[in-house]
Amino acid sequence: MGKIGIIGGSGLYAIEGIRAVKRVSLTTPFGRPSDKYITGTLGGRQVVFLPRHGLGHRISPSEINYRANLYGMKKLGVDTLISVSACGSLREELRPLDFVIPDQFVDRTNQARGMTFFEKGIVAHISFAEPVCSELAKAVYEATAKTTARVHLGGTYLNMEGPAFSTKAESRLYRSWGMDIIGMTNMAEAKLAREMEVCYCTLAAVTDYDCWYQSEEAVTLEMVIANLNKNTHNAKNIIKTLIPLLGGRKTCGCASALKDAIVTDRKLIPKQVKEDLKIIIGKYIKA
Repeated sequence: MGKIGIIGGSGLYAIEGIRAVKRVSLTTPFGRPSDKYITGTLGGRQVVFLPRHGLGHRISPSEINYRANLYGMKKLGVDTLISVSACGSLREELRPLDFVIPDQFVDRTNQARGMTFFEKGIVAHISFAEPVCSELAKAVYEATAKTTARVHLGGTYLNMEGPAFSTKAESRLYRSWGMDIIGMTNMAEAKLAREMEVCYCTLAAVTDYDCWYQSEEAVTLEMVIANLNKNTHNAKNIIKTLIPLLGGRKTCGCASALKDAIVTDRKLIPKQVKEDLKIIIGKYIKA
């Protein structure tokens, strides 16, 4: 049974209750992760926690080394990954302090954020039509429903570039597209998790109505942080409720996402690339 990984977003830099805590510093072929990984046990399961922006919130969404963060999780034995993230709402019914478990993503970043492990002599085309593990999403929903938080299962997360918030024109445009929530980080994580054959799900904490909502003031950092602090307590309770629900037999296809995805002639893949990606491709390609 693999470990459960938790990536904490803005406001979530630690989870109380983890036992036998160790802080693990890793280097990866893709550079250094955002911070040290916190490993230990929670609810009878081995867990690995990483603050996405680093302790003290030092790293902006555009600067996060997503590949290093995810690679480190895989290296530490994670096969299930929950991403806790702040988001803005693009729908009136998705209110500040609600939680949303999106099942789709749209990428509106303006730069390549290192969203693939497959480059420099190796190419893979994963299926990403369903970017979230439905089994994990259901478990996260059930855990959240056991708490006092309001939760919505399903929806589309628009990944903007940041770090600035949206203009009103952008916010209205995204609403016209049918987007539900907006954030700055989760698309890269979802893609990389699928490439690593790791089950992935986002637990999005709504902090504001973005800036489309006429009766609301334009979103400010103060507003986001105030609601984020209120949501952080709930997010921790959700995680603690969720962990014991995980661990049954998986029937999803996440663990075989690469089975037919690697298209490069095996003989032409550089030796160093094979070595670097061994923990990801090792069951399909020998170094």
